Amino acid sequence: MLNYTNTTAEIASSGTDTVIIPIGATEQFGPFLPMHLDSLIADLYAEAYGKALNAYVLPTLPFNTSEEHANYKGTVTVSPNILTAMIEEIIVNLTRQNFNKFVVCTGHGGAYWEAAFIKHINYKYPHILVIAPNHNTHNAWEEAIHTAGFQDLNEMHGGLLSVCTAMWLCPDLVKKSSMGSDVPQNNRIYADYMGWDKLTEDGCWGKYEEGSYTDEELSQRGQTFWKTFIQKRSEGLKQVLDEAYHRKMSS
Repeated sequence: MLNYTNTTAEIASSGTDTVIIPIGATEQFGPFLPMHLDSLIADLYAEAYGKALNAYVLPTLPFNTSEEHANYKGTVTVSPNILTAMIEEIIVNLTRQNFNKFVVCTGHGGAYWEAAFIKHINYKYPHILVIAPNHNTHNAWEEAIHTAGFQDLNEMHGGLLSVCTAMWLCPDLVKKSSMGSDVPQNNRIYADYMGWDKLTEDGCWGKYEEGSYTDEELSQRGQTFWKTFIQKRSEGLKQVLDEAYHRKMSS
């Protein structure tokens, strides 16, 4: 794996033709968690996929389409048109250097632009391949939930799993306190139509109760979940990428 800390000579001599493009976010995670969690998650994806594919890993873009959180101070949201235009520019630039396979990985669950972007870019540029590693996401999620003991998790954003994630990745930045609430199931109908300040009590779509677990337990569960999830998502990724490229380039 290579990344932006390598020299141009090292990247050129590696022979790699594959680029990992990680996209994070800067958005609220309730009143007590730092706003860069999605960027840290994107970093994890990028490192794992970079190793699996011996790829060149770009720096994580720290902004995403975070409209649902935009009424919470500090959140940055970028329109899908601007974001995808920037990613397209990055891809076009790198194709001129003979990279021809690109893996987009986003740490933000609300990045609905991803599927449409990948479909369009593959149509627009016949001689390159752009994918997202979603070939076994459902199975990976189910296994990670089970392995980390989150079977009863009712969370979209900013609950127990988010606290566990932060306690593993950036414990010094966590202001541990109870947060979140039981959001009515019916509110999911409206989740994409308005800011979550109108649908949740404090921006958390999930719940964490202080004192339920020790710091070590929180960290361990976060680590177990993400390592399991990303490992499963990485399985078969090289085969999918190579086979997709072969099929697309075949005459």
